[in-house]
Order: sequence, then structure tokens, then C-alpha cells
Amino acid sequence: MRVLVVDDETKLANLLQRRLRREGLGVDVAGSGEDALTRATATEYDAIVLDLMLPGLDGFETCRRLRAEGVWAPTLMLTARNEVENRIRGLDSGADDYLVKPFSIEELLARLRALTRRGAPPRPTVLQVGDLRLDPASRRAWRGAAELPLTAREFSLLEVFMRRPGEVLGRFELLEHVWDDSYENRSNVIDVYVGYLRDKVDRPFGRRSLETVRGAGYRLRAPDP
Repeated sequence: MRVLVVDDETKLANLLQRRLRREGLGVDVAGSGEDALTRATATEYDAIVLDLMLPGLDGFETCRRLRAEGVWAPTLMLTARNEVENRIRGLDSGADDYLVKPFSIEELLARLRALTRRGAPPRPTVLQVGDLRLDPASRRAWRGAAELPLTAREFSLLEVFMRRPGEVLGRFELLEHVWDDSYENRSNVIDVYVGYLRDKVDRPFGRRSLETVRGAGYRLRAPDP
């Protein structure tokens, strides 16, 4: 396994490098976010250990740019900050896990093992299907440059479609993702809300991306390759 350690504290970075190498891992070290971007876009890493407080690009922005460049290596963010809002920002920027300094090397190794077991499938922080974009963290969506005025429920329904473009999703499956068990009136709510979405996402732009598949459900048409 090859790991990139990104930390401007030379003493800690060297300590991590020596310890991880004793475990049989290949380890490269970057001292800044810019260096991390250069290395991670040129080399395929199995995991990235990323410090939050970096000179220049901080860990949040570094992680966002890595994901934007298509680098999906599982990323463990290190920080001396234990505030909940910083943990949320780290995860929303694309990190997979979070470890607060000071930490146990054994725990870091265990977390890296857990992350690499999961693999690194593409999981963008901002979803995009054609010119439709949706940011789950900020709860905002756009068609091209136009922001879409979606209600919370419409947003959640669109998110389900955008996570699975081109797939036919049945009414019951959509209900399970967007409505909980306390919702009783389930008769035609999906049909109604798909209509609401079409009125905001498709019709004002002359599109027909939300398709009805007769007898099966609905589908967000994937863009042509």
C-alpha cells in the first residue's frame, strides 16, 4: 500500500513516514497543499493522510481540489481542532475520516486499514449530471448557471435521481429514500413531486431529463457519452 502524508510539521511527517514504513507501507511526504496536488495527480495512492492546517492551501481546499481533479484515494484528515463544525467541513470537503491530534499511531493505522478496505469509488462532493449540479452540503442546485428554487423535499428527491443517473427508480424505492415511515399518505406523492421537479428543473429550460418509465417508475436521463 502506498500512502501520501501531507503535513508541514517536518518532525511529525518524518515520524509518520518512519512508522508507516515499518508497517511495510510505501510513504511519500508533501509539505503543502500545492505539493500534495502535484503528487496525488501524478501518482495513484491507496490512501492520503492530510493535515488541516497547511501553509497556502489548507486541508479543506486541498481535499476539495483533489476530488475536483478526480483523485478518489481514501483521505484521513488530521487536525488539532476538535470543533464539530471543522469536522463537518472536513467531511463535506471530501475527506473520508477525521483524526484529532494528539493521536495514537496504532489508531491511525487501524483507520487507514479500514479506509482502504472500502476502496475508492468516485464519490464527488458536488453531483453533476449534464448541466445539472447539486451540492448536498450547501443544499443548493443549479441548471447551468441558474440556481434552482427547490424545497427541502424536492432537493432530496433530485439528489436520489442524481446519485443514480440512467437508472429506473420505482415509486416505492423513491419513497424509502425521501419519506420516512411516519408519512401515511403515500398514494401518489412521488408522481406529484416528480411533477414539481419537472416544473423547476426541466420545463423552464426546455428539457425533458426526468423520464417516466411506464409500469416501472422514473429515471433521470444520463447525458450522452
